[in-house]
This record gives sequence, C-alpha cells and structure tokens, in this order.
Amino acid sequence: MPKAFDLKNALRRLLLPTHRLATGWWRRQSPARQDRFATLGPLISVLLFLTAIILAFWYLRNEENEREDEAVKRDTEIAQQQIRLRLIENQEQLVRLAREIVTRAVDTHEFSAQAKSFARERPEITHISWISSRRETRASISGAGFQDDVLMQTDGLDPSMPIANQSSPPELAFLAAKERRQPSYSAAFNDYNSTTVFQVQVPLIDRTGFSGVLIAEYSVEALLRYYVRSEVTARHVVAILNANEQIVASTVTPMPGRKSRRASIFYEVPVAPAMNGLVLRGEGYRTSIGLISNTLFWMVVSLSTLTVWMLLGTWKHMRRRLQIQNALTSETNFRRAMENSMLTGMRAMDMESRISYVNPAFCAMTGFSEAELIGRKPPFPFWPPDRIEENARLLQQELQGRSPAGGVEVKILRKDGTTFDGRVYISPLVDTKGKQTGWMTSMTNITEAKRVRDQLSASHERFTTVLEGLDAAVSVLSVQQGELLFANRSYRLWFGADPAGHALLSGSQLARSAEIEPDEEVDDYSGLPAQALTETGSDPREVYVESLEMWFDVRARYLQWTDGRLAQMLIATDITTRRHAEAQAALQAERAQMTSRLMTMGEMASSVAHELNQPLTAITNYCNGMVSRVRNDAIQKDDLLAALEKTAKQAQRAGQIIHRIRNFVKRNEPKREAAQASEIVEDAVELAGIELRRRNVAIHTYVAQRLPQLMVDPILIEQVLMNLLKNAAEAIDNAGLPASRRHIELRVVPKHTPELGGHIDFSVTDMGPGMPEEVIARMYEAFFSTKADGMGIGLGLCRSIVESHQGRIRAENLYNGEAIVGCRFAFSIPVDISRTETPGLTIQNNTASGPAVNQTATP
Repeated sequence: MPKAFDLKNALRRLLLPTHRLATGWWRRQSPARQDRFATLGPLISVLLFLTAIILAFWYLRNEENEREDEAVKRDTEIAQQQIRLRLIENQEQLVRLAREIVTRAVDTHEFSAQAKSFARERPEITHISWISSRRETRASISGAGFQDDVLMQTDGLDPSMPIANQSSPPELAFLAAKERRQPSYSAAFNDYNSTTVFQVQVPLIDRTGFSGVLIAEYSVEALLRYYVRSEVTARHVVAILNANEQIVASTVTPMPGRKSRRASIFYEVPVAPAMNGLVLRGEGYRTSIGLISNTLFWMVVSLSTLTVWMLLGTWKHMRRRLQIQNALTSETNFRRAMENSMLTGMRAMDMESRISYVNPAFCAMTGFSEAELIGRKPPFPFWPPDRIEENARLLQQELQGRSPAGGVEVKILRKDGTTFDGRVYISPLVDTKGKQTGWMTSMTNITEAKRVRDQLSASHERFTTVLEGLDAAVSVLSVQQGELLFANRSYRLWFGADPAGHALLSGSQLARSAEIEPDEEVDDYSGLPAQALTETGSDPREVYVESLEMWFDVRARYLQWTDGRLAQMLIATDITTRRHAEAQAALQAERAQMTSRLMTMGEMASSVAHELNQPLTAITNYCNGMVSRVRNDAIQKDDLLAALEKTAKQAQRAGQIIHRIRNFVKRNEPKREAAQASEIVEDAVELAGIELRRRNVAIHTYVAQRLPQLMVDPILIEQVLMNLLKNAAEAIDNAGLPASRRHIELRVVPKHTPELGGHIDFSVTDMGPGMPEEVIARMYEAFFSTKADGMGIGLGLCRSIVESHQGRIRAENLYNGEAIVGCRFAFSIPVDISRTETPGLTIQNNTASGPAVNQTATP
C-alpha cells in the first residue's frame, strides 16, 4: 500500500509541470480561440473514431486474405510433394530396371512382363519403351487403355518417338540423357492421341558406352487426377501449366469457348523433380466483401459525416457571432490605430485656420503636445521666428487653392529649438454631407531624404568619373528599344556612340530595329519578371573584333534602369596582349613536348637499335638459309613457304616497332579525343619495354577493366607514362639493385574521392632507392635535375600535361619502417566513373614484348 501511494505521488509530481504548462497556455488564449479549440476537439474525436473504424475493417479483411493466401500456398505445396514423391519413386524403379537391362539380367520378353506389372500399378504412365542407341524400338509396353501396335513407330508419325535431326521434346531428352548419362525429363507435348504428356528417359550405359534409353511417358492429366488429394481439390483449384503459361490439366474443367477468369489468389511451384517447364498452380478466391461495399462501414461513415456537419455548422455560427462582436471593436479602434501607426504628421484646421486635431506623429515631429496645439491660430508655435511672414503667405496661398501639386517645402521649429525640413500638403476637409468643414494638412520630415538625395548626386558624379576613367569599355543598352543608355569614354573611343558595338560584343542582334513601328513592337521578355533577369549574370566571353584587331573579355548582366526599363550592361576589357602571350606560351609548350619526346627516343636510340637488330638478323638468317638450300636444290615448296612466312613475321615485327616510334615522335597538334586507358598503356609499355629490357628491369602491369573512356590527347598521356617508366628504370639501374628489386609496377584503376570526384589513377611504383625529400620538393622546377646530363624539363612537362587535362600528379617514397624501399609516381585524370565499357577486373601475365595491356613483363 505505501508503495502504491508513493508511485501515485511520483507520477503526480512528474505530470505536474506538464499540467501547469497546458493550463497556462489555455489561460493565455483569447475567449474566441478557446471557443474554436472547444469546437475542434469533438470534430477531431469524430474523425479519429472514423479512422479507427476504417482501419479495423481494413485489418480484418487483410487478415482474412492472408489466411486464404496461406491455405492456397499450403495445399499447392502438398500437391507438389505428392507428385514429387511419386515421380522419384517411379524414377528409382526405372533406374533399377535399366540396370538389369544393361547387365543382361532381362531380355525383351522378361522386360515386357516387368514393364506390364510396373505400368499396371501406375495409371499415370501411358507406356514404357526400350529404345536402342540408334533410336530403334526394342520393346514397348502401353498402359491400360492404350494399344501396343500404334506406339513408338519409326515411321516419323509418332510424336513420342525420338527422331534424329529434329528438335522435338523426346529427341532433346534423348540427347540430354545420352550426354549427361543421367535420367532426363522432356518438355510437355501432345502424343499420338492428343494427350498432353512428358517423358523421363533413363540412359542405358553398358561396357561399350551408351546403348539406348528406357522411356516412361507420363500423362499430365492422370498425374494430377491420381496424386492430388481430394481434400485439396475440394478446397482449391489445382492446375498444371506449360512453359507458355497455358493450362494443360486442371481439377476443374472450364466452360468450352469461355475465357476463364484469373484467380485473385494463386501460388505457383515447379513440377519437381522434372523441372521441364511445367508449373503446378493452386488458385483461390477472396470470399470477403470489399471494404467500400460493407453496409456497416457506410452507416458509420454516414453518422460520422452527420456529426461533422453539425459540428461545422455550430463552429460557423459561433464564428459569425464572434465576427459581429469584433466588428464594433474594430470599427472604433480603426481610426485610433491609423493615427498611432501613421508616420506622417496629420493636422486638421477649421475654416478660421484654428487647429482642431493633431495626430501623435505630428506631436512627435514638433515636440509639442496635443494640448499645446489644439485651438491655436497662426502664427503657430512650430513656425521659426524668422519665417513667420513667409509661412503665413504660404498658408494663405494653400487655403486659396493655389498650392502646388508636389506640396510646399517649409522649415519646422521643434520645441527644443532645433529645426528640420518638412513637406506640407493641404487639402479640403469634407464631411459625409459633402460640406467643407475645414482643412486637412499632412506633413513629412524630408531632412534625411534631402541628405540622401544630395549624397546620391555626389555619389553619381563620383561613379561617373570612375567609369569614365576605366580602361574597359562599359555600355548599357535597353533590351526592348535597343537604345544606348550609357557609354563610358573607352567605349566611345573604340565604338563611338553607336549601339551596334554593344551588339557586336554581346554576340546578338539589337533588340529592336529602327524600321519597326511602335505599334509593331514585339516584347521578347513579355511575362518574364525583370527582378529575376537582373539577378542573373552570365559567364565571361572572349570576343574578337576584326575591325579593331583586338580581343575583349566581355562580361554581361541584366539590370533595371532608373526608369524601370530592362537593360543589359556589358564590361569589355582589352585582353589582346594576354591572348598573344597565351598563344606564345602554347606554342612553347607544344615545342617542349615535341623536344621531350625526341630526347626520350634519342636516349633510347641504342635500345631501339638493339631491338630492331633482332628481327633484321632473323630475316638475314632466313634469307641466307633459303638461298643456300635453293642453290643446292634441297628445299621443298612447303619448307620455302614456311621460311618466307617466318621472314614476313620478323619484318612485320620490325615495322611495328618503327610504326610505334614514328607515332610517338611525329609532330601533331594537341587534340582531345575519346581514348581507352588500356590502349594508351599498351603503346607506352611497348615503347618503354625496349629500354626496360636493355636495363634488365621487369614491368608488372595491371589495368582494371570496366574503365570509362578518357577525353584526352593519347600521345601526351603516353608521353607522361614513358617518362615515368624510363625514370624508374634509370633509378633502378643506376642504383645497381639485385634482381629481386629490379621490377616496376604500373597500375591503372578507377577511383572516386570527395576532392577530385571520379577519376582514373595511373601509378608507377619502383623498388629503387627513392628520392630525398628536398628533391621531391623541387623536382617540378624548370631545369632542375639530379642527372649529370639531364635538362630538368621532363617532370615539369609531365606536370603541365596532367594539369592541362584537369588532373593532378604526385610523388612519394615507400617506407619499410624508416628505410626507403621504393618510390611511387601517380597522376589522375578526371572521368565519369558511371560510364563503363566491359564488366569485371582481369589480370593477365605476358612478356614485355607482347601486345597485352594487363601484363607482367620480364627482361
């Protein structure tokens, strides 16, 4: 008891803050909002009740449908199990009979007796036949109700007989049994009596090999009739479908000529162990009525709708009543709210120019209270002493109706003695009967506006001065009228005052031709918001003006002119000098690339000569051998042809080497094109392999497949790979490393990083002595080299080539503890990883002279 009491007190203490919060929130609401919440509470309750009823109906109906689904599934699996057990049992008996036939334990007479006994106990079997390897019938026994003399004829008219060079189901099963040496089930087909059947063919394998098959043919309809339980067929329809989803047998016979309706519930399983395309389908139907057609459901919906309608009517009536109550309060508070919220000072005077009303804004402007102003006549206390006569004259002018439309600008004296500039508007004060009862004056403080206007004028003057002093041409053109609204000194110097220069820089025609009449104008931007266009800029463009022989960097954007018109502003900067410098830099870079390739091939000259000497020596030996044997008349035609073919292959090999070298060193304009990484690596490895074999260095290459295409200059990327492979081989050879460390690894794999996105990574790893950190920091500097005869342009040129393809190159030493065990150079080329060519990753091993890309090369 004390424990229950303590639990109750603890729960009360826990809920007390929530209760206080809810109570405080309710008390802070106005009576109108409390009435609204009180009306919405029952409405929400009714809607929740209706939702709960609908969900309950839906849950019960779904539960009943699930039970029916499970029943159909269970009965279908039971039928499948019965058929499966029967087929397995029959197959075991047939295998035993086939074993006796093979071992010569039975002849055709004894086979017929055993087959008759076997078929008599199995009504689903139409016949059992013994077929030789030449498809000849040794013996054939029919089931009950079938004639022996029409079975398994070799005249080609019996569809149950396997016939060579045909694609009938019995022939396909015969070939499968012969090839697999295992029982084979055929697809379903119609036999001589137009009955849907399928066969199981058990191969007969003796000492000589395949000697024939033992065929048992099943009737699909009998199999379904005899081996599906009656309690299953009483509950659901069970049917067998062929591979084309056509019903070949069913426990329910459909009406002739009428298309059967598809069952709402069905479950399909294969006819095992046949697995020949036949499917066992169990069908059922939902017995419950739909949710919408339920009478109780509509009764609940009707009652809920009536309740909701009554609650909405009550809520609407309370709302109307509340609106009427608030109308009076709003009407009385409206004028005071206007007076208190208005920033413009309002003053009312009667016909004798006596002040009868001032609003709070007027009192705040002048510093005088309402009591100090009401009833006062001119001169008013807020008139400066030195301007009393002038203000009196202006007041009489305004009272006589000669006040300017833009109001009168006057000086106003505050109570504290300070003054400010004000603009005063006077209009007649007319009552509801149309009779003038006085004058209404409105006054605004324009001191800040005048200051801002003066500052804007000065700022405009300064801004115009800056624009006139710019070296860039600045112009503003009206989009609709094609009128040049502004042009600075540089624009006028280059293009004059003609708007055609603006159109030439923007790359478009003028928005309006001079010949178009005003009533024929077409607004290309009709319906488009000017604000959206003015917030939209454009990418910078480089434009060449042929008449001036100058290049301009043009930047454009839309803006709204001072009169509201949509205009386009252009800023054109002279970049002729920069373009000339870029052209010279591109020419120098192209020459450097060509020089680097020629230097590479020059360094490899001895290796190339050695590589070409091998096929040339072989050609010489073949030719000398053929000449010697021809002179001695000791060569046959076949031997001569074989020797000539070998000579042609060696010449072709030498030609390929020269062709690859020529393609590498010939001068071409840099051109981006779609290329495969595997082809680039293949060409680079083929050329580098010459130098690697001379230096006794092995190369192991791994190129991932499913790589997307690269948009690169293949020769330049091949040049980078050549330089990296050659540098790695030189480092290994100069260090005099043992054979275990004289190898290079080239890997090409796709990668994706948040910084670079999708890219293909090329890495060259050697087991050489590595590089000092100070060399890594300076290796890209121009003319810096660690080689005695090096020019220091190789790695710098590689970096320029990679960065021109928006890629990155990096170098690092490989460590084993604190010892350097190698060096890795890698560069990445951006690419779309989602676009792939071939599936999978493959590693192949070949020699360096082979054409494969994924390869392992040995010297």
